[in-house]
Amino acid sequence: MNSSSDPGPAKLPEDQVGALEVSDVTVRFGGLTALDAVSLTAAPRKVTGIIGPNGAGKTTLLNVLCGFVQPHAGRLRFGGTELRGLRPHRLASLGIARTLQGLGLFPGLTVLENVMTGATCHARAGFWSGVAGAGRSDSDERALRDRALAALDRAGLPDAAERLPGQLSYAHRKRVALARALVAEPRLLLLDEPASGLTEGELPELGELISQLADNACVVVVEHRMDLMMSVCDSIAVLDFGKLIAFGPPQQVQADPAVTAAYLGVEGTDA
Repeated sequence: MNSSSDPGPAKLPEDQVGALEVSDVTVRFGGLTALDAVSLTAAPRKVTGIIGPNGAGKTTLLNVLCGFVQPHAGRLRFGGTELRGLRPHRLASLGIARTLQGLGLFPGLTVLENVMTGATCHARAGFWSGVAGAGRSDSDERALRDRALAALDRAGLPDAAERLPGQLSYAHRKRVALARALVAEPRLLLLDEPASGLTEGELPELGELISQLADNACVVVVEHRMDLMMSVCDSIAVLDFGKLIAFGPPQQVQADPAVTAAYLGVEGTDA
């Protein structure tokens, strides 16, 4: 995390942090309706959570948001830009980044090099040509390294740059994966089970970090750790068999009898 003497990155102008609008999104896999006319809005500079038990459609919705799954119906807009039909690499150029439920780190690269792989949308030449020593100027290389180091600092790992992922604890490797998403300076950050594998004692720091990330982004979190979600989210969407059954502030969702009975405290992830 940033020290008290480091205020972190300056806040983006208001018109550069947009809202995510999901309108009547429907996804079918064969005869199964995975998402059924789901609508919600994730506000800029806020943390929006998505919860639900196994099979509720959380991962499917996240895959729709990052372009891995194309909906059969409905609209997706971010900052006024239509997203439906755009491929994942195009979404990255719009300022949309996602962390994976798993780590997805390259074991043979240093922590810094792993983080740099997330910044290719800023680089004039591809990352791999840069690693090979071709296609990138010294100024490009320095700028990329500086962004990666700044992302590591925001993720609370300022001294881990030259280490290999395998030399770090699982919790710290999760932070490396987060830094890799942050280095692209996203305006929309999609977090897939960021608390997976972490202990209860590690959740408060993660919650603080997620809250800080909303200073410069619209943050959407899929997570089953209800204590984290209730403490960090400004609003929560609840899915049940592909349908949105509740959406609102955590206290409102928590007080909903149907939600309390069916979902709060249910652990697990959907496929």
